[in-house]
Amino acid sequence: MKLGKIIGTVVSTQTLECFEGIKLLLIQQIDEHGEPIGVPIVGMDVVQAGEGDTVFYESSKEAGQALKNWFHPGDVAIMGIVDHVDTIEKKSAEK
Repeated sequence: MKLGKIIGTVVSTQTLECFEGIKLLLIQQIDEHGEPIGVPIVGMDVVQAGEGDTVFYESSKEAGQALKNWFHPGDVAIMGIVDHVDTIEKKSAEK
């Protein structure tokens, strides 16, 4: 799974039947410190995330399993909204 921040929505006037009713959001991948990495991607929202939310998402074939109809061409699915991220930083032995 990967971390991301929702930075926008994607509107499509025509879509495949398997995507009807699925909200598409623009995700900026972030690192464990919340810093952006890579380029934004579009993901299917199955958890009712919103702009500004930190989320975790999956890509590739695993993303397809997030929808009831798992046989579709989608390759990024938002699977959860993150409440908090704790990181354990290595501390220098020298002081």
